[in-house]
Amino acid sequence: MHDATRERFGRTADRIAALQDSRAAELEAQVVRFVAPSGDERVLDAGSGAGALAFALAPHVREVVAVDLVPELLEQGRKRGRRFPNVEFVEGDATELPFEPGSFDLTATLRTLHHVARPELAVAELVRLGRPGGRVFVVDQLAPVDPVAAAELNEFERARDPSHTRALADVDLRHLFESNELVLVDSRFEREPRELASYLDLAGCEGEARTRAEGLAPRGYAAELGWYLLEKR
Repeated sequence: MHDATRERFGRTADRIAALQDSRAAELEAQVVRFVAPSGDERVLDAGSGAGALAFALAPHVREVVAVDLVPELLEQGRKRGRRFPNVEFVEGDATELPFEPGSFDLTATLRTLHHVARPELAVAELVRLGRPGGRVFVVDQLAPVDPVAAAELNEFERARDPSHTRALADVDLRHLFESNELVLVDSRFEREPRELASYLDLAGCEGEARTRAEGLAPRGYAAELGWYLLEKR
C-alpha cells in the first residue's frame, strides 16, 4: 500500500495542500476547541500530509513533529511551514516511527487510518510514543456498522482512490482504542457533504477509474467523520 499512497498523494499533493489552505482557519478553531491544548505540549502528527493538523496546533503548543510517507506532501508542508518555526517535517511510516517511547505529550493522526493497511499498528505507535497520562487524538472517516453498507462504501472509496484501504466503523475504532488501554475522554461526529466531481478531482480519479467510481458512488454522498480524544493510562 505504500506505493499506492506515494503515487496517489505525490500526484495530487498540490490539490491537497490547496484544499488544506482553504480550510485552515476552520480546522484550527475546531481542533483547539476539541483538544484544548495547554500550550506546552510536544506533539506528534502521524500521517501529516501537507501539515493541516500540525499548523492547526502549532500556535497553541510548544513543538510539532509532522511525519508522512510522501515527499511531495512534505515539500508542500515545508513551504507553508516557514511561519511556524516550531513545526518539523520528517519522512516516515506511521506504523514504524523513529522516536523514543513516551517522547510526546500528544500524539495525533488526522484522516490517515483509512489509508493504512494495518491501522492497529498505527494506533499502537501513537500509544507507544505518548507519555503516560498523555493524550491521543484521532480523526478519521467512519464506515457504517452494517457490513454490506460498509463494503459498498469501501468499494467506492477504493475505486476513487487506490490508496484507500478500509474505513472502520465507530465500534471497531473503539475496540482498537480499548485494546491499547486508551481511555476515551471525548468524541464527536460530523457529516461532511462531498460534491462528487470535486471529490473525484481531488484524488486525480480519471478515465475508466472515474467512470467506475461514479457508478459506485452513494447518492448524495456525505462522509461521516469521528473525532476521538483519548488518554494513555
